[in-house]
Amino acid sequence: MTTPEFDAEREVDLARWRRAVVALWWLPVAGLVIGAIAGVLYSFRGGTSYKATALISLGQPTSPGGALVPSYATNPRAVSQIVSGATFQEQAANYADMRPAALRGHVSIGTIGSAGAGAARTQPLISLTVTGLHGKNVALAANKLADIVVQQTTASYVQEKIRTFNATLKNVNTQLNSITADLEISRAALAEARKKNLDPLQQLVIVGQENIAETRQGNLIAQLETLQQQLAFAKQVESAKVVEQAGAIKSTAHTKSTSLVVGALIGLILGAIVAIAGENRFRKA
Repeated sequence: MTTPEFDAEREVDLARWRRAVVALWWLPVAGLVIGAIAGVLYSFRGGTSYKATALISLGQPTSPGGALVPSYATNPRAVSQIVSGATFQEQAANYADMRPAALRGHVSIGTIGSAGAGAARTQPLISLTVTGLHGKNVALAANKLADIVVQQTTASYVQEKIRTFNATLKNVNTQLNSITADLEISRAALAEARKKNLDPLQQLVIVGQENIAETRQGNLIAQLETLQQQLAFAKQVESAKVVEQAGAIKSTAHTKSTSLVVGALIGLILGAIVAIAGENRFRKA
């Protein structure tokens, strides 16, 4: 049987425990509010960063016979290794007036689309993104890296083809101009021969020369058209090129809403942990 003094003491302890519990469970609420405020303040410290993205096509180089040429130059993974190289990043950093360290970890590669199979085979576009604190420098670095990717992949091979096509085109145009001049002379000679009513045999010789020149002219025009198509295909399809230059856009490091939610959640959890620990400690006491 308990005594009145024991019951009174027990009631006092129970009342103290209830007050302590009420006081302790205010901690999660306080943590929620303090965490939210801290999150908003942290979002102001995050500042604004920039990102610049260049779009690159790696092209589809073909052999002289028209077959696709498989190589690392059309592999998006190879592009990732190229832009991660210390030498190339240093070149881009120097061009953009940046420290090479400012590019490490701030260059990323992505693909837009994917390669198919057979006749539907297509090469994906490569998105090259650089992030940093200064928009102008970030854009310059991204564009320089994009130019490096173009030069290090299919462009060098295709440029050789383009130089060959241009040289052949120049030669064909020279021959075509010469044949056209000869054809004009033959036509003028035939008209003069007919006017003077020369020997039919002589006229026949002139007509034969004119026919040969016209045939040669037609062959050269067909060759010229084929070369022009091949040259256009090499420039527009086969060769790697920058499809879109990079331009810097603002990219806020920490949004206010996200920072507020994260801060409030962390404050709530910490407050609850402290409250539980305090209640357990009070019980043991």
